[in-house]
Amino acid sequence: MSKTNEQGNGFFKALSSVFASIAILVALGVSLVIFIFVMGNPANFEGGNPAGQPLPGNLLAMLYKGGWVVPVLMTTLLVVIIFVLERYIMLAKAKGKGRIDTFVREVQNDLNANKIDEALVACDKQKGSIANVMRAGLTKYKELKLDTVLEKDQKVLALQKDLEESTALELPMLSKNLVILSTLASVCVLIGLFGTVLGMIKAFAALATAGSPDALALATGISEALINTAFGIAGSALAIIFYNYFSNKIDRMTFKIDEAGFSLIQTFAASTK
Repeated sequence: MSKTNEQGNGFFKALSSVFASIAILVALGVSLVIFIFVMGNPANFEGGNPAGQPLPGNLLAMLYKGGWVVPVLMTTLLVVIIFVLERYIMLAKAKGKGRIDTFVREVQNDLNANKIDEALVACDKQKGSIANVMRAGLTKYKELKLDTVLEKDQKVLALQKDLEESTALELPMLSKNLVILSTLASVCVLIGLFGTVLGMIKAFAALATAGSPDALALATGISEALINTAFGIAGSALAIIFYNYFSNKIDRMTFKIDEAGFSLIQTFAASTK
């Protein structure tokens, strides 16, 4: 594996880490702006007072009554959406331009006809993770074909090692940021539960008031509990669904990489004396 490829992967890893940090900060800023200036707009409340009751049927005001936990949950929900889009775009890019099965068959046919240069051209056209691994393997394949020093077994092992190194460099980029989705799948529920508990504390405190219960405080507490529960469940469900979806896509892509690499090694072993 070339030093240039290693440096390139290192650059993209650093860029991805910076993107993750920026995305979280942007999501938090957007959530605060929406919570304070949109949901908390005085026009959404009776008497123009955000501390009062929401206007009948005003959903934004009802969400505002969820309390300070709401922008936190909104942040987690926006982060989930951002990384769902990011993973979708990156995995589409990693897949390459054409159908993977067609590309693998084309490379295999070129190898069977001993057209290594044509196979390399096909990799350049396809692009993506599988094409990158196959290109690295084909380059090594071509180099080993011209080698007159190593024995056949040594050549096969060298080709296998090069494919493994190429695969090891591609796989982390496929699964990058999936850990964020898996973490948010649990964290969203916990934050929502925390907000629910805070809302129920307020509701019971209103019931415990001497004389008649404080109806406004009771309604606010119940609203806070239910809204935070809904946000937490929504964020967690979205994160779980897309985490499993992307994990399945990555597993299929990994299988195709392994299959293509195995085919390359078998062809090399069969054609080398």
